Amino acid sequence: MSQGHPQAYGVFKPVGHVVVAMPEGSDVEGADAAFRAAGLPVVERLSPAQMVVQADRDLAQASPLAGVGQELNLVKTHRALALAGATFLLVRTQDNDEAQRAGDIAQRYGASRAQHYSRWMVEELVPVGTTSHQVNESPDSGLDQQTHTGRPAVN
Repeated sequence: MSQGHPQAYGVFKPVGHVVVAMPEGSDVEGADAAFRAAGLPVVERLSPAQMVVQADRDLAQASPLAGVGQELNLVKTHRALALAGATFLLVRTQDNDEAQRAGDIAQRYGASRAQHYSRWMVEELVPVGTTSHQVNESPDSGLDQQTHTGRPAVN
């Protein structure tokens, strides 16, 4: 995500987009083509290394307010997925129906995460992790229980 990417409290928050994490070995090219065929433009693709750089930049410049909501946890999740080899696609969506279509395509092509960023919330479009629910939004709690590790990667 470029230097001018949309932010909230100093961290990446692409309202009106779905962020799709494609794990290593998944069909990134097929997913990209399917999004485009469905009229859902992929506006950016980030390699694992590019996402780690982006996440590190966001973590370094995050406002203390970023810890109030999910912004920091999402950045940490993206970083952990990138360290595990995930490629990220940023898909522009106009409404909830398009976001759901993007989530369906992401799941069909093996995405580990597809997150729809609306103005007030981030919705998971691909089922992940356990059925446990997050009980608070403190950054001291680490990542949501639904992530594959439940904890940020240490590097």
